[in-house]
This record gives sequence, C-alpha cells and structure tokens, in this order.
Amino acid sequence: MIRRGRILRKNNNIRDMISENQLSMKDMIQPLFIIDGKNKREKIDSMEGIERKTIDLQLKDIENLVSLGLRSVIIFPSIDERKKTKKANEALNPKGLIPKAIKEIKKNFPELVLITDIALDPYNSDGHDGILKDGKILNDKTVEILVKQAVLHAKCGADFVAPSDMMDGRVYEIRKKLDDEKFNYVGIISYSAKYASSLYGPFRDALNSTPKTGDKKSYQINPANCNEAIKEVLDDEIEGADMVMIKPAIFYLDIITKVKNETYLPVVAYQVSGEYSMIKNASKNKILDLDSAIIESLLSIKRSGADLIISYFTQYIAQKKIINP
Repeated sequence: MIRRGRILRKNNNIRDMISENQLSMKDMIQPLFIIDGKNKREKIDSMEGIERKTIDLQLKDIENLVSLGLRSVIIFPSIDERKKTKKANEALNPKGLIPKAIKEIKKNFPELVLITDIALDPYNSDGHDGILKDGKILNDKTVEILVKQAVLHAKCGADFVAPSDMMDGRVYEIRKKLDDEKFNYVGIISYSAKYASSLYGPFRDALNSTPKTGDKKSYQINPANCNEAIKEVLDDEIEGADMVMIKPAIFYLDIITKVKNETYLPVVAYQVSGEYSMIKNASKNKILDLDSAIIESLLSIKRSGADLIISYFTQYIAQKKIINP
C-alpha cells in the first residue's frame, strides 16, 4: 500500500494544522546597540538595516516592538574609545551608558523582560572579554569584575544578566553575590556554549570590540567539539544558571539539539551578526528571498530545540507581521 503523504501537504490550512513547530513573537529577543548622547543613530556598514542608537531613539523602537508583541530585548553598549581601559573600569560606572539605559527602559516599559550583557570586551581597550596580562586572560580577576558588573545591572533594574565572557566559575560567583545582595529574583542567562566562531565580525564592528592582539580561542569553545559544550552547559546548570545559551545558532543546530536533550533549563540560541549579514547580503544579491530565508532559518533553530531566539531579524519580522504576535 502506498502512503499518500502529499494529502497532508495539499493546501496551506492543512499544512498549518499539522505544523510541528511555530514561531511567535514570544520566542524572540531583539538585540539593541546603544550609544551615548541624544537623537543620534549610526549605521553599521557590515550589518545593513541595523543601527546604533541613543537611548531616546531606542525607547521609540521598543515602544513600537512592544505594540507588535515583543516581550524581551538584550542591550549592548558601544562605548567611546576614550573610555576604554585595560581594566575595563567603565563597566562598573554607576552613571555609565548601560546603567542609564536599564533605568530608562524599565521606567518606560516595566513589563518588558530586559537582559543585559555581562562582559568586558565593550569596555576593554584590549578588546578581550577578560583582563589581559602578558598575553594571557586572568580568569579569576575577570570574574571579580563581572560579579560587580552583574550586581550593578541588577541594582538598576535588569531582569536577567547574561555573562558572555566564557570565564570559568563566573555563573556560581554571580549567583552567589546576587543572592547575598538580595537580588535573588534576578536571573542568569549564561552563554554556556559560546564557540570561537568566524561569525562575530559584524557584532565586533558594531561595538568596535575586535581584539587588538591574539584571539578568543583560549576561552571560547573549539568548533570541532560537542562534548565540551555539553560539559559547559551542565557546569553552568549546577552553578545556578536559569537559562543556557548556544552561540552561534545555524552552524550549531546539532549542539542545540544535544543540549536540549541534556538539560531541563530553557535553551536560548543566538542567531549572530554573521548569520544575519549572510542572509541579508544573499538577498541583496538576489540569491534568495529574504522573508522566506529568515523564517526558514528561525524555524530550523526552533526545530532543533531552542526555546528562545536572539535575532537581529526580530524587529523586521515584527514590523512585517510575518509571524504570530
């Protein structure tokens, strides 16, 4: 007997009825690049359609996104080069760009889930995620600063802090200090499996955070490895992470699936800047249809096991209403 599988594919309503995975705005998180000043925007040449913006302009974008069903944003600072130091002092400035942004966003949108990046590379004159000495990253010294940064963001109103540095033991130390300071309601989304990928270039352009010397292979995961990623995820789960993240996404769908099978924590996947720019540039050169490619890429991430997706396409798909609110 022939099984006629095409019966279940013959029209759009039937296909929708039996669709195994769906995308909605509640799955999506919008990254925002923030600069100091007022009423300013800056194009990012390697990320067509994405801009750095001052807090006042980002608030207008957030208002629009919230009206379209967005629940969450993650914010990143683009810091004046003159404020960057070898000890990343600006990361702990209570009057700095990110503390101001947190307060303004939460004042205007108290129900919005606000995630902040915990890392030193935007503030470090060396461009690394940790404190550099004699060509080596000082893990424990870096963690001390990251803990203080996380507490500062919690005091300002962040809902989740997201350590993206890949230092050993930082989730435990952040959780312990947050609890000690009575911020037990502030969550941790750990960049648990952050790979040493070639796909971060446009993001580093956005923050001007490319390492001045060397690379990040001594703390980010080797793209050849899977078990190492699982180990990092399980370590972070034990240390107190509330969610775990895999970064990048499309090149690491197998990792997302394996992580999902190993943990009961929500899994976040980050569709990174290089993934965004590849799809945008292919569309610009009429190699593929933009809307179809965006949805297919996001569905592949969802299908692989991601509960939440950070994507630079979030604002675009919200405004075009090509997924459900």
